[in-house]
Formats: sequence, C-alpha cells, structure tokens
Amino acid sequence: MNAQNAESSGQSAGLETGPELELKKEVKRRRTFAIISHPDAGKTTLTEKLLLYGGAIHLAGAVRAKANQRHTTSDWMEIEKQRGISVSSSVLQFEYNGFQINLLDTPGHKDFSEDTYRTLTAADAAVMLIDAGKGVEAQTRKLFEVCRMRGIPIFTFMNKLDRPSREPLDLIDELEKVLGIRSCPMSWPIGLGDRFRGVYDRQANEVLFFQTEGEANVKGRLEPKKVAGIDDPAFVPLMGGPRNDLDEAKELHNQLKAELELLEYAGDPFDIEKVRAGQLTPIFFGSAMNNFGVQRFLERFIEIAPAPVARKTDEGMIEPATSRFSGFIFKIQANMDPAHRDRVAFMRVCSGKFTRNMSVKHARLNQEMKLSKPLNFFAQERVIVDEAWPGDIVGLLDTSGDLRIGDTLCAGKKMEYEGVPRFSPEHFASVTILDPMKRKQLKKGLDQLAEEGVVQVYKQRGLGDKDPILGAVGALQFEVLEHRLKSEYNVHVRIERLPYIHARWVRGTGLDADYFERREDSRCLEDRDGLPVILFKTDWGLRWAEDNYKTLEFLKTAPPKVK
Repeated sequence: MNAQNAESSGQSAGLETGPELELKKEVKRRRTFAIISHPDAGKTTLTEKLLLYGGAIHLAGAVRAKANQRHTTSDWMEIEKQRGISVSSSVLQFEYNGFQINLLDTPGHKDFSEDTYRTLTAADAAVMLIDAGKGVEAQTRKLFEVCRMRGIPIFTFMNKLDRPSREPLDLIDELEKVLGIRSCPMSWPIGLGDRFRGVYDRQANEVLFFQTEGEANVKGRLEPKKVAGIDDPAFVPLMGGPRNDLDEAKELHNQLKAELELLEYAGDPFDIEKVRAGQLTPIFFGSAMNNFGVQRFLERFIEIAPAPVARKTDEGMIEPATSRFSGFIFKIQANMDPAHRDRVAFMRVCSGKFTRNMSVKHARLNQEMKLSKPLNFFAQERVIVDEAWPGDIVGLLDTSGDLRIGDTLCAGKKMEYEGVPRFSPEHFASVTILDPMKRKQLKKGLDQLAEEGVVQVYKQRGLGDKDPILGAVGALQFEVLEHRLKSEYNVHVRIERLPYIHARWVRGTGLDADYFERREDSRCLEDRDGLPVILFKTDWGLRWAEDNYKTLEFLKTAPPKVK
C-alpha cells in the first residue's frame, strides 16, 4: 500500500491525524482560572507564590512595610503603583509539571470594576481565597455569584492559618449558609494561630509541617511525613512544636481526630463530577505569605480542575478540540504603553489552533481581519506569540478600534459566542468637562474607557451625547476614570456623585419612561445600545417597580442586543 492509500485508509478508519492529536494534547494540559477574594485576603501574595513555582518570577513581590514597598508583579497602571493595589485585570502565564497555567489576575481592592466580572467569563475555574480569620466577606459573595451564574468549578483556599483564625468547622458551615455551596476538605489544619502545626492531607495520609518562609529558607523545607492514618502512634510526637510539648501534642491530636471523625460522618465525600459542575468546592488550608500549603494546593488543583471546556455559540456547543479556530474578546485595555497610546484586546482562545498572521472572520462586522501582532503580557513586558491553544489568552493590538468586548473571531464561516454580559453598576456620577473645546476628546475617552469596563456610559433621553451619566461597579473607578482622562486624553473633568444605588435594564411591555423620570427616586436613561436603563435611589423604589410592573423584567445584566 502506498503512502497516499495508507493515509486515506487511516482517515476512513477514524484514526486521528498528527495535528488533531497535537490539539487534543495541548487542550488537555491547559488550566485557565481566576482568583476571587475580598481585599486583603492575600490574593496578590498567593498569585506570586504560584508564579514562583512556575519559574515565572524568582523573587515574590508581596507588599511588605511601606518603607520597603515593591510593586506587585502584575500591576502596571500608574494609579496601581501609587496605591499598591490592583485596579485592572492582568493575564499571567506559566508552566508547571508539564501543564500550561493561565492565571487571570483580577483586582482585589474593594472598589473593583466590571472588568473583574468579565474576566471570570474567560476562566474555566475559580480559586476562592478566604481569610480564615474573617470568613466569607462581601466582595467574595459578589464574585461567587458571578461564578455560580456560569456554573464554573470553585476551589477554596483558606488562608492565614498561622494567624488568629476561626474554627475550620465554622468556616465550612459559613460556606454553606452564606454561599449555598457544599464543601469537601482535602486537607485539615492541625491547631490554629500560634499553635498552628501544619495540615493533614486526607487523601495522601501525610502531615505537612508548618514553617515560616524564613525558617524554610534557612533550614530547608521540611518534607511531608507519611503516616498510616490518624491513629498512627508516630502521629502524636509530630505535633509537639518547637518546644516538643507532649501534652499539647496530645491535645492537638485529640482535637484533630474528633474533627476528622465528624467530617467523615457529616461532611461531603469528594465527587469530581459535582466539583466540575460547581456544586461542591474542595477546600485547602495554608498560609500564602509563608508559602505553606501552596505547592500541594497547586498540584491537587491541576489534577482536579477541568481542561478548557465546550462553549455555547449560535451554532450550538463548540468543543475546544474542534480543529476550526475560534475565540472571543473579554477585555479591552487602552494605553497599556503610554508612549504609544495603544489599544489591546484580550482574546480567549476557545477552539482550534491560533497562529500568528492568520486571517479570521470578525463575526460582528462580518469581515476578514489579519492577526499580525499577537502578544503575551507579563506586567509591561510584551512577547510576540507565534501560536496559542484553547484556554490561552492572547493580546491583540487593535489600532483600528474595531474590536469590542464580546466580539467573536473565527476561521471559516461566521459564528458567534454568547456575549460577555454587562453587569449592573452600584455607583453613579455626572461628568462635567472643564474645557468645552475638548468635548470630542472627552467622548473618545469615555467611549474607549467604557469599552474596557472602567465605567458604563448612559445617555439622558433626548440629549444624545450631551451630559452623560456614568455607572461603575466600584466607586474607585470614577477616580481611575478622572486620572486616565487627564493623563491619556488631556481632558480635565469634574465628577459629581449621584444618589442612585441600583441600575436595572428593562425588558417587556408597558414601560412608561416619562413616569419613571417624574418620580423622585428613579430616572430612565439609555445605554450605549439604546436599551432602557432605570436608576433607583433606594431598595424600596426597586421593589415598588418590580411589584407594580408585572409585564416588565428588571435585569441585573444587560439583555442581548436584538440583531
């Protein structure tokens, strides 16, 4: 049989070709996730410890005392450097144990932006970081709800066990009561605060000994100790701590044994299908600041977390191992390089192989475009990308401004992924230009920054672009907007806060926009697509509208634009 016949015979027998095997292999080894947390839970520190294991950085830049403050690895914007916080979302990529890890770094500051929510639409999993001394906090709940809306798997890391902490059983109970998710502890702490001795790995039957990072650097990291089980006689002496206090060791052992027995009877067993459906969260305990428990967490996470998954389009579900290339834009960032005034669109690769200089179809505009300068970013460092696979994030220089959040790029005939939702703002303001001659620059700046998700811009009915109203998910975004309008567009504005607390898109029949305008506690505006949006000053006002307008839906996310 000649080579041509052999090839056709192999294809007819259903054998996969080299490129198909390569695609499946690359999909299988990718993990794309985001970390969600409340401010000060330790997200920046955990991010940098993960990067250390991937060899991406050699010195973690966690924020220490202000006298010795270093900017975190993923922060690049001037306002972030000034405040020591993350305002925008970055994409960090590294390899570990043969896996390609794509970490979508989201802001942890209390005044975060819609960009944080949008980034979660590009992730296949989320790591929920919780301060063990404080439990589930407000921002964690908001981000958790976005994850739940999409049904993505959530992995929980209980942090700061070496500080005064709440009882682990209380923390688990709170997860269920506040977030409504069941949990399965993969490890369990031995002692808390100044009596914290380490964690017991329930799956591997190993004790991981706690050390501060300083101790580990001087003496070397202690190796995990394998035990036959919780009743192993060798277990108790391991818990004596620096003073080898046998009485304390026995007390800690009895407490650990009682808690583990309770978990066996009342806890949930590990179920990978429930984890991947977002119904069960595996829990890990540790201390990111001291780099304790982080490596074990990373290894387990890689085992359990899903590789890139199928995503919904107007043609149905598209599997990542489909040979046809496709991806969607989930983030726009203007002026990452102030010297060049550039505009970068971040694309999540969803299927097929991406190659530099490939031509793709821009679905919304229904036109061809060439992707000639794809980039990877690490803070302000840029690397040209020659190829990328499903799960990877690629930055595309968008000099023409043709790309919008939610746009689909694909090979072959046109198709579109489900749009990236716009979420309801919680803070509102009016904007006044101080130099009326720069109205055009203001419009350009507002349009571009709205594309990034810094703010949402609403029009007053009948006024066109004059006197827009701004909405933001986090109040800091108004400060970011003012700073960037001044530094990037040379436009000086005055921003005045408005007393509204809710925005709802309205869908249905019977909307009397003039009536809502006349009411003291509401206002009817239009979003960028001309869809009606009502602002409310009080919870009562929103409830009144929902109770009295049964033919209308008041939506927290923008409905898809009718084509």
